[in-house]
Amino acid sequence: MFIAVLDLRTAPTDRPVVLAHLDSVREEIRAMPGNLEFRVYAARDDEEGVVVIHEWDDEPSFVDYLATDVFDRSGTVLRPLLSAPPVSRRFRATLLETV
Repeated sequence: MFIAVLDLRTAPTDRPVVLAHLDSVREEIRAMPGNLEFRVYAARDDEEGVVVIHEWDDEPSFVDYLATDVFDRSGTVLRPLLSAPPVSRRFRATLLETV
């Protein structure tokens, strides 16, 4: 499994637009081959923070996503709304169990 955690910073007034955009592309990303989950969170203790968690079958599936139109469109919409560069942390993970 491949997991990417994306941290975004935006002005409090722009956060609803950022969240709405990410919500609007969720189903498109979820339908991509290899995608297991796409979750968006508004930080509860920080009115400028948004976190996106991607779960993919493997790294090549994630790399394919990075080459899609939806990824490019998101960058076009989101980058002008960000107050700091996005930070993406990427992990190879092994699922031990689901309970």
